[in-house]
Amino acid sequence: MTIEFKLRVSRNDFEVEVACATDARVIALEGASGAGKTTILQGLAGLIPVAEARLVIDGRVVVDTAAGVSPPAHQRGIGFVFQDLRLFPHLTVAANIGFGARFVKSPISVDAALDLVDLNGFGTRWPRSLSGGEARRVAIARALCANPRILFLDEPLTGLDPARRDALTPYLRRLRDETHLPILLVSHDPRDMADLADVRIEVG
Repeated sequence: MTIEFKLRVSRNDFEVEVACATDARVIALEGASGAGKTTILQGLAGLIPVAEARLVIDGRVVVDTAAGVSPPAHQRGIGFVFQDLRLFPHLTVAANIGFGARFVKSPISVDAALDLVDLNGFGTRWPRSLSGGEARRVAIARALCANPRILFLDEPLTGLDPARRDALTPYLRRLRDETHLPILLVSHDPRDMADLADVRIEVG
């Protein structure tokens, strides 16, 4: 598995530029708050305007704006787990997980996605009934259900107390070790880097 990405964003007085080529499974972006880590994920995913973006996975071009390849976000095959999760409160866990699958040709089943995060039987639950760690696992399952080419994790453990953080980390390790998905991870916590990342890129 090889990953190559390049991004350049320039807005007003803010500019961020990053480039990487690696065969690492989990790539971590680290840096101070405001350095542009989340902007990199959003730019590669097609969620914000960029000056330049390129993402290639095992030789397959996902986006390359310089070459005129710039599909909309839902066609890039990127599973995005947002820091604020963005679960729909009016939908059950199963409906939340399956929401994005309608945009892809070969999604995995909701039950399979729940199994990957060890939440079998949670499909009929409502987001308000979930703990912080469970809600994050549902958000990860939703990203996996769309059968993505790569998984973007934006501060996946932020805001959790130590016990819930320690409980969630094994599920992220399982994603790393048992799936074939490359992961681009944003975090400001050195523990995330030590626990999960194969390679680190300093931003800012």
